[in-house]
Amino acid sequence: MSGSHDTREGLARFLGECWAQDVEVSEFRTASAGARRRNLLFDATRAGGECVPLVATIIPNAAIQVMPMEVEAANLRAAESVGAPAPHLVGVSDDPSYVGGPFFVTGRVEGESIPRRVLRMVGEHDGLGARIAAQCGDALARIHRVDAAGVHPKLPRQEEPVAMALTAARQLLDGLLQPSPTFSLALRWLERNRPAEPDRLTLVHGDFRNGNLIVGEDGLRAVLDWEVAHIGDPMEDPGWLCQRMWRFRNDALEVGGLGRREDLRAGYEAGGGSFDEARFVWWKIMSTLKWGAGLAGQAAAHLDGTVPSIVMAASGRRIAEMEYDLLMLLGPAGASG
Repeated sequence: MSGSHDTREGLARFLGECWAQDVEVSEFRTASAGARRRNLLFDATRAGGECVPLVATIIPNAAIQVMPMEVEAANLRAAESVGAPAPHLVGVSDDPSYVGGPFFVTGRVEGESIPRRVLRMVGEHDGLGARIAAQCGDALARIHRVDAAGVHPKLPRQEEPVAMALTAARQLLDGLLQPSPTFSLALRWLERNRPAEPDRLTLVHGDFRNGNLIVGEDGLRAVLDWEVAHIGDPMEDPGWLCQRMWRFRNDALEVGGLGRREDLRAGYEAGGGSFDEARFVWWKIMSTLKWGAGLAGQAAAHLDGTVPSIVMAASGRRIAEMEYDLLMLLGPAGASG
């Protein structure tokens, strides 16, 4: 099934079964965001005339699926149940007869998600960036209320997240096409300064950052892309959010180019979380190393023909930038920026 008409008909049939009534799908268009998955925006008109704005997230090729759709859908449900700003899940299916692949449907949240446009919006409204940073802290605190015992049984679990992160980092570095003294230095620092394993494991979003947020003039509206969520150390999320890669040239503001760490921490603690500064710094450095080695892996996948793509090739040009970031983080003033 590839035609838009067939997809519309498939979504109408699926929603009709979900709601036990006739449904008409209209205003059908593809979202500009989404590098791998198809994100289709549409309106669903129910039998009584109610028009519901929705989004269908579709996996067109099983080879690119990171997490089973029912598991990601369960993450959305779990986040919504604790008041985190996750899009409301309408339904999920792995039956290809509807739209040609696994998919789920959520409510549509209006707003901006493209990072540079988000930062332009923030620049036009005094105090908006600090508000979003604090709201990110609150959202993370709520996500981290989800206990490990209450998630989908197939959700990946990191019973010893610190040890597992170090093992994964070593494996990434062993697979580099050429050694990186900076990456090796960062790994040694992480090994020497490894924190104890966390007292409590929680749901971790895994890719909470500018680019996976929907914002408006009122602030944070939704958190997207739950396909790498897992059970682990809650401090992994703020560490990932605050690496320089996600500031999009607005480097002075540590939280996604939006606000300060103090804003994030205030929101996190107001939301009931306990912000561990030392663990945050460790995970921020680990996240930077992980992303740098990941970019090297993407470049290698292009060079060896596994995934021939100019996008993958261009990833290799950013490795030096990640090495610079790590050297700055490991320097005397690194923990503060």
